[in-house]
Amino acid sequence: MARLHEYQVIGRRLPTENEPTPKLFRMRIFAPNEVIAKSRYWYFLSKLHKAKRASGEIVSVNEIFEAKPLNVKNFGIWLRYDSRSGTHNMYKEYRETTRAAAVSSCYQDMAARHRARFSSVQIIRVAEVNTADVRRPYIQQLIQPDLKFPLPHRITRPAKRSDRALIIAKRPSTFY
Repeated sequence: MARLHEYQVIGRRLPTENEPTPKLFRMRIFAPNEVIAKSRYWYFLSKLHKAKRASGEIVSVNEIFEAKPLNVKNFGIWLRYDSRSGTHNMYKEYRETTRAAAVSSCYQDMAARHRARFSSVQIIRVAEVNTADVRRPYIQQLIQPDLKFPLPHRITRPAKRSDRALIIAKRPSTFY
């Protein structure tokens, strides 16, 4: 799947004599491009309100960019998905730099853990979660201030291939 972008799509029903200024509906859609974002907009709008593409119009489509894309943040994602046995609601947490990256991770995670395809997963809400409010232990273990990633099996290698000895008298020491 292509990298996801976050779009703000605003649309409405076409004006009629009974309703000359129809109500605008705004959604934040995660999609690989604008075309799919518009398509997903009409998919969700037809489920929520009595409106469809044939009797409506899209007013604007804007891509939403992250304010601080270099900072790592915690994101909570509320979603629903269709499994083989039924429809389920779910809350998941991810540690990413952008909302779009968190949603991409969510789709990958749902495919891996639950065999849920892109079409069967519906993102309800994405919110940034404070460090103190993180619920899931697999994210809490990454928040600790003294977090270390040990390198247990390091093998020293020569800088150039010509410096490499074919036979060495002792076994390499791989721990420090």
